[in-house]
Amino acid sequence: MSLVLVRHGRTRWNRERRLVGRSDVALDEVGRDQARCVGELLGDVVELRTSPLRRARETAELFSAGPAPIVDESFIELDYGEAEGRRIDEVEASFWAAVRDDATQRWPGGESLADVQARVASACEALFADDGSGARREDGDVVVVSHVSPIKAAVAWAIGAPATVALHLRLDNASLTRIGWGPAGPVLLGFNLVAATPSSGR
Repeated sequence: MSLVLVRHGRTRWNRERRLVGRSDVALDEVGRDQARCVGELLGDVVELRTSPLRRARETAELFSAGPAPIVDESFIELDYGEAEGRRIDEVEASFWAAVRDDATQRWPGGESLADVQARVASACEALFADDGSGARREDGDVVVVSHVSPIKAAVAWAIGAPATVALHLRLDNASLTRIGWGPAGPVLLGFNLVAATPSSGR
């Protein structure tokens, strides 16, 4: 079937537009509502994986049905190092420009887009390696609950784009991205699909 990547529901730091990488921030009330609603968009789930971070695990646990989640370190969020917790608009424009121009530019004390791309691409290749198994099974989808940077990295892998394409993609909380397999390899079937929620604000 396909690989379905779900970004976790909203957290307080998301609401405040802060860089949230490895900090173990919980979902807020809106995020919990979002998690329940995006879970209703899922079809038959044969395997459920999640980042080890709390916000991803909570999202997976709020799905109404499916197998028990398996923690997968490959899909943990980018490490922002010394910038962790800063508001996005507090990061110098010159640094954003450097990241846009060079995927190997690391956040001080953290990771680069290229680092994330390498581990996510390896994980995706393994999930799609064999016909009839993993994300190429015919009886259901492999669902991974993850974060903005790893999901964008998976999209870059699927379409053969550089890791810096991440800076040109918007990915909402509790959104669904789907990657399938075609004659020429991975195919992007859907990106940033969001369910309506009873809570207002994102």
